[in-house]
Amino acid sequence: MKVGTDAVLLGAWVEIGNAKNILDVGTGCGVIALMLAQRSSPSAHIDAVEPDKNSTKQAAENFNGSPWPDKIHVHESSVQQYQHAPYDLIVTNPPFFSNSLLPPTSQRQTTRHTETLSFDELLHAAKRLVAPDGRLAVILPFTEGNRFKDAAQKIGFECHRSMAFYSRLGKPQERWVMEFSTRGKIPAKETEILALYDEGEKWTKEYTRLTEPFYLLKPF
Repeated sequence: MKVGTDAVLLGAWVEIGNAKNILDVGTGCGVIALMLAQRSSPSAHIDAVEPDKNSTKQAAENFNGSPWPDKIHVHESSVQQYQHAPYDLIVTNPPFFSNSLLPPTSQRQTTRHTETLSFDELLHAAKRLVAPDGRLAVILPFTEGNRFKDAAQKIGFECHRSMAFYSRLGKPQERWVMEFSTRGKIPAKETEILALYDEGEKWTKEYTRLTEPFYLLKPF
């Protein structure tokens, strides 16, 4: 599967802090888990769950070929059925097309539609798996992100950090990147703003600064 901007953006933006046990939900090819392995402390442990057999196989190959083969482990499982000790940080680039026409392939359908993982199912699984002082981080389109935030608040997750992402400033907002916690009313930080493009197809300095550590070649 192709590595999209969403995965890179979430993997670069999320705060890892002192997280020792990290979970990547719906890992796909494993790019977010690999980014978290690069950014986290040597003692951190990262689990990646993925229900699709072919994606699980590809993620395992990518993990084994990385500098952190003993740090990341992939599990072929849905998050609804996954059982493990509490996690300090749960990160996910979840399915989000709940009412649109389904794409032609079953893998793409599973990847981008809430047919197999609704927001409520994801949130209840995260609530079960997150540590009392742990966090949940997601990336979603603008409308779906607002829906997710409302659903999260209903079961006790509060958004304490967020970023509004644009392809270009002056255009409609495309993505919400958000961190949630169950630790009660933590003061929310001011929403960050980030644009992908500056002039033409040139990346902004801010986006380049955020993601440059994860690209082998510079974009310009």
